[in-house]
Amino acid sequence: KIEGDLEIAVCIGSSIPVMIAASLGPPQGIDELSIANALDETPLTKCITKDLEVPAESEFVIEGRITRDVDREGPFVDLTETRDFERKEPVLVVDCITHRKDAMYQALIPGRLEHKILMGMPKEPTIYDEVSKVVKCKNVLVTIGGGSWLHGVVQIEKKNESDPEKAIEAAFKGHGSMKHVMIVDEDVDIYDPNALEWAIATRFQGDRDLYIYPDQPGSSLDPSGKHEPGKKTRTTKIGIDATIPSNVDPSKYEKVKYTKVDMDDYIG
Repeated sequence: KIEGDLEIAVCIGSSIPVMIAASLGPPQGIDELSIANALDETPLTKCITKDLEVPAESEFVIEGRITRDVDREGPFVDLTETRDFERKEPVLVVDCITHRKDAMYQALIPGRLEHKILMGMPKEPTIYDEVSKVVKCKNVLVTIGGGSWLHGVVQIEKKNESDPEKAIEAAFKGHGSMKHVMIVDEDVDIYDPNALEWAIATRFQGDRDLYIYPDQPGSSLDPSGKHEPGKKTRTTKIGIDATIPSNVDPSKYEKVKYTKVDMDDYIG
């Protein structure tokens, strides 16, 4: 939206608060560095060739300009651990590189855990916020098995039979690239894949609890999506209601809890 080149600085080897803040993608007008500073004190320093401030503790700072020229980028490995397709992206011209004494170069391995955490975790609060507008949301997880991008689990306090569907639609609003989302009750541990599978096995009926949304905007990281050059990826989104129906005795669906053995009853 500006004329000419855009001056930028790329920081490599930043602190954890800076990396988390940079991954959040807050609304326009909110400075990511202020978020980082709220997490932990983040002193800034001036760049050498650009009128920009950067975290002073960065290992490397690459100062440059994003031009209006474009060139081929990729293909490279992305979150799903598959090859992303080749794109045309703006060219960065490097004007200056500064670094700390005995600097350490930190590199993310694409598709590995650090990459997944920085991409997926920041979407959990945005999903939580949207779901909380329509139902009582208890917890959210963007799962590693879904590439920390395409799959999510939302735990709710269900009060009405319509709550899961509301939660599904709100979750997709909170993370537009998410492809499949599962809604569970408070008694299901969202961090346990076996517990999630158990909830589907015991509380889900396909003709009643499956919500299908065809031809939706999707993620370019999903190789199964419909990709056309110059157009937004299209996909079919699915919501799974794995909650206990409201009109039944919930004890029928709950796991039996065994009484713990008191060893004092057997050992004198």
